[in-house]
Amino acid sequence: MWTPHRPERRSPRRRHERRGRAAVSRPKGRSAGRWGIAIGVTGLFALALWWAFFRTVETIETVPVRRADIENAVTALGVLQPQRYVDVGAQVSGQIERIAVKPGDPVKQGDLLVEIDPALQQATVRTNRATLASLRAQLAEQEAQRDFASQQAERQQRLLAEDATTREEVLSALTALRVTEARIASLGAQIEGAQSTLEGNEALLGYTRIYAPMDGTVVTLDAREGQTLNATYQTPNLLRIADLSRMTVWTEVSEADVGRIRPGMPAYFTTLGLQDERGEPRRWQGTLRQVLPAPPAQGGTSNAQNTVPAGKVVLYTALFDVDNADGALMPQMSAQVFFVQASARNVLAAPLAALQPVAGQADLFTTGILADGDVLERRVRIGVRDRLYGEILDGLAEGEVLVTGIQRTRASRRLRW
Repeated sequence: MWTPHRPERRSPRRRHERRGRAAVSRPKGRSAGRWGIAIGVTGLFALALWWAFFRTVETIETVPVRRADIENAVTALGVLQPQRYVDVGAQVSGQIERIAVKPGDPVKQGDLLVEIDPALQQATVRTNRATLASLRAQLAEQEAQRDFASQQAERQQRLLAEDATTREEVLSALTALRVTEARIASLGAQIEGAQSTLEGNEALLGYTRIYAPMDGTVVTLDAREGQTLNATYQTPNLLRIADLSRMTVWTEVSEADVGRIRPGMPAYFTTLGLQDERGEPRRWQGTLRQVLPAPPAQGGTSNAQNTVPAGKVVLYTALFDVDNADGALMPQMSAQVFFVQASARNVLAAPLAALQPVAGQADLFTTGILADGDVLERRVRIGVRDRLYGEILDGLAEGEVLVTGIQRTRASRRLRW
């Protein structure tokens, strides 16, 4: 008997299971994807947070090796003074009648500067001359008396030879002659003294007209017309004449540096405000002439020991001269002074901060150079050096990049709010 074909029927359980699997599998796939995305975003955020705040950033500071001028010098402060000057004073007392110059005037030796009232000195000179004339008149009288006494003595001696006079008369005539000669000698001494007094007072009379003792320029004038001067105990200063064509720099060098300078070494200085044609501070060159063996006396007074109070820096005076033909320099100007121990011009230079000394080698150092992103160690030999740079004698070439420092910082410190 033919039986019709019927499609196979699956059990309800298997259909459930399939439906169940299909129903459950869809929500599980969506949840896993969401969690993956969340984890990925969180990881990226954490990575970005670490990158922005917690990673360590290394910064290499470099400087190229270039040519420069290097100078090893001792620096100090100084004051300008004329090399030759004279303070002109008054040697006589009296009232100033006339002042023939003013500050800044050029003068020649022998030019009239000041006139003082000469009335007192003129009166004194006239008195001295009268006294001298009186003494000379007395001398002439005594010389006449001497001639007469001499004749009397000779006459008495002839009479005594003829027994025409007594011995007492002869002695009396000789005594009168000797007395007259003694008076003549005394008057001679008085005349000599009076002559000396007259010459001294004539000199004082001449001092009432004061003349320039040297060629130069009147730099200060402390007197006024009509002023009364008293030169009895101290000579009053009236003005100062200085030769401004050559100046001396009085430099104060500390005791820590005075051992580094010596006479004959080159020196130069600059002043405030004076510039050259390029607009840079103008330099004046010179040679150290002398270092005074003792520091200046404290408080402007001199004593045998020049004692310096404890705790104060001892300063020694160093002197050198410079030409001032154009008159740009003036007295009392301040100067920044440099005593040059050694110098090198247009040489390769490296900053000393980037060099590490090699033990036992005074001129040998190690440093780092940046080549193709790597820091390589290099040995360098240094010549002349100042406080910042040293002359490269060997070990580096011009244009090489020298590592001056490596800094490691957190990225958070580099942020700017």
